Amino acid sequence: MTETPEEQQEMVYDNVGEFVQKYLISVYRRQVSDLSDTVWCPEWWKHPEAFARLDALWRAWEHYRQDGATGMSVWFLDHADKHMKVLLDPKGPFKYCSVRNGHKDMLIPLPVGEPPEGLFSNPPDDPGAVARLDTAGSDLWVSR
Repeated sequence: MTETPEEQQEMVYDNVGEFVQKYLISVYRRQVSDLSDTVWCPEWWKHPEAFARLDALWRAWEHYRQDGATGMSVWFLDHADKHMKVLLDPKGPFKYCSVRNGHKDMLIPLPVGEPPEGLFSNPPDDPGAVARLDTAGSDLWVSR
C-alpha cells in the first residue's frame, strides 16, 4: 500500500548535504586524524561511493524516524553502523584523504571486462526464471 501525498510525512532535511551537515556529523563523532584508524574526507561528496551511501543513509533515516518505537535503533544497527564502518575504514573510499590534507582523488574504478553479448538478456517467458548462467556456451536458466 502506498501513501497518498497527504499521508506522507514531510522530509526533515531537503537533501543529503543538509542531512550530513546538520545531523550525521553531530551524531557520528569519531577521531579522524592522520594517526587514527578512522578516516574521513571533508569533501565527501566528491566520492561517488560515499555520496551514494550517505544518500541512502539520509533516505533511510527519513523513513525510520517516523517509527517512534524502534525506528532509530533499526536505522543505526541496520543502516548507519554498516555504512559508516565502510566509509570510515582506512581501506574504504576515503583511503587517501585526510582531515588535514583534504580530498585526494587517487582511487580508480574497479577493472571490468566487456561481458559477452546477450549475457544479460531478459529471461524467457518463464516467470520463475531468475538468472541466466553460461555453462560452456549453452544457456541455462535457473528457476525458483
